[in-house]
Amino acid sequence: MFSIEGIIVNTEGQKQGRIEIDQATGLITKVSEPTGTADVVLKDELIFPGFIDLHVHAREDASHTQDYKEDFITAGKAAINGGVVAFADMPNNPVPPVDDASYEAKNNLTKKSSVPILLYAIITPQSKPLSFPVPYKAFTSKSVGENFFSELSDLEEAIKKYQGQNISFHCEDPEIIRQNQNQLAHEKQRPEEAELKAIEFVLSLIEKYNIIGKICHCSTVGGINKIIEAKKRGVKVTVEVTPHHLYFQQATKMLQANPPIRSEEDRLVLIKFLKSGDIDYLATDHAPHTTAEKEKGASGLSHLDTYGPFTTWLMKEYNFTAEEITKVCARNPADFFNKFTETKYGKIEAGYVGSLTIIDTNKPILVNKEMLKTKCGWSPFEGVTFPGSVAMTIIKGKIYEK
Repeated sequence: MFSIEGIIVNTEGQKQGRIEIDQATGLITKVSEPTGTADVVLKDELIFPGFIDLHVHAREDASHTQDYKEDFITAGKAAINGGVVAFADMPNNPVPPVDDASYEAKNNLTKKSSVPILLYAIITPQSKPLSFPVPYKAFTSKSVGENFFSELSDLEEAIKKYQGQNISFHCEDPEIIRQNQNQLAHEKQRPEEAELKAIEFVLSLIEKYNIIGKICHCSTVGGINKIIEAKKRGVKVTVEVTPHHLYFQQATKMLQANPPIRSEEDRLVLIKFLKSGDIDYLATDHAPHTTAEKEKGASGLSHLDTYGPFTTWLMKEYNFTAEEITKVCARNPADFFNKFTETKYGKIEAGYVGSLTIIDTNKPILVNKEMLKTKCGWSPFEGVTFPGSVAMTIIKGKIYEK
């Protein structure tokens, strides 16, 4: 039995308390008043339900051709470093999980990770639903990888086979991207209009085919407004936002991502909507390309190591409460994750998984290469000092201290 005492944060509020975790089952057995005699007694640190990242590209698959930039072992280490206790892996791999056999083959590879991993299966023009419940991912246009749709009409034909399924969508319109492919700047090659048109189309599919939808890494005010309007009329849709779309104000080659960094207005309104709860998840879109690949124009940023410290920037600079952080980093992601797992995340309560994120909001951290665990070895936040840091990460009662 493992016990820890300190300031417990749930979405309902904070309290001083004691948490007991059965290390055999990995579950919380009791939450009670503090006694001062726990295995770990904290002072001002905050004990969160474990943070869950719903959008990670860990790169490993059956081909192992991209293990050089990340595999499930290093992704697990980077997750723990960033206070992430579980993550969902996206399927833009050379050998993606597209059917029962390929899904199970990749799932077996995840077992080496020190944190639990949920896999998305990919939707292609030829694919069909698996025989067991999994989340799915659809790319409305070419991004990174070879499994995508070149026409939105083809996407609809595929989605017809997935009625009632849980599908996450990368939303950029392929025709608009083709029309702008000769633009010099990346953000002009993938303009705001591409995201807006694709989101509008995807929302119609979600509504028409009774999909449980999630819009990945929304980057524009217009896109969020369309999603908010859809939610109000009962469409079953949620939405992610990334750290880079919340933090950075100007695109550079090393900050190239799909969708691109947008305007300062977009950035500030996205922060506002995350705080208000209109955006459901903080999800990294962790894409561990090497620096050499980035210099050649690869899209995607490495974020797992900095997930926890980034939340302290939201708390310090934009007055997010600990409860608001819990909602978008733990409770809401757990509501997604729990649909596909036997154990339950998202609350510090008896019966839930004893995986916790401990944040010290008073201990700043300078991001540099030496503190990173990701195999790709770099972060877009290098040189940034976040106002707080991850004090420790607890995975099913096992403690990982800094």
